[in-house]
Amino acid sequence: MDSLPEGKLICSQNHGRYKWYQSDGRVKTYIPKQKHSLAKQLAVKKYLSIRMKECLEEKKAIQLYLKHHCKHPGEAEKLLSQDSGYRELLSDYFTPLDQNLSEWMNCPYPRNPSHPELLIHKSISGNLVRSKSESIIDMLLFLNKIPFRYECALQLKDFTVYPDFTIRHPATGQTYYWEHFGLMDHPDYCQNVCSKLQLYASCEIISSINLITTYETKKTPLDPELVKKIIAYYFS
Repeated sequence: MDSLPEGKLICSQNHGRYKWYQSDGRVKTYIPKQKHSLAKQLAVKKYLSIRMKECLEEKKAIQLYLKHHCKHPGEAEKLLSQDSGYRELLSDYFTPLDQNLSEWMNCPYPRNPSHPELLIHKSISGNLVRSKSESIIDMLLFLNKIPFRYECALQLKDFTVYPDFTIRHPATGQTYYWEHFGLMDHPDYCQNVCSKLQLYASCEIISSINLITTYETKKTPLDPELVKKIIAYYFS
């Protein structure tokens, strides 16, 4: 914004045509066609100024929501908890979230059929995964009692993809996806990563919102401490 011209743009319509003026708040000066670039820059300044104001208002609304939003189960869900006297009475009609998630995690699901011979790393969860880094993620999700599936099929538009991990938040049931990209020092692999992220975004699966992504190269392997922090951030 500092690099843009002083003042603000005023558009005035006259006989179906617009005239542009530069105003300092007291005096407005006509901008002739020869200074078309000045009008463009002032228009950009006006747009950015308004957009920034809108973003700040949206930020305040989000902060207010987060301040009052409760991440823990609501009062209705508490009636279905293990130590609730209502659980038995309600069990014929409602499934507790923890039981629902346990059934979701343990029931059969369509898995990635590609290259099963590469599933050579066994995690303590019992899953066979494709890399040591995936086994770290798998293990820490399992130890933290986070419901998840490994390489479960997901239909996105005309494509079937297999996110490394499909995860359900243990308190809310919200679905997250976790992709670990382990060959970021390979140009062709990077190009495929970009295409996959674009596909996810086009289906409202957005990185850092409901899509978790981690990366590594030969020189910079995945740090287990980072995985712990990610799990704590999203699922604690």
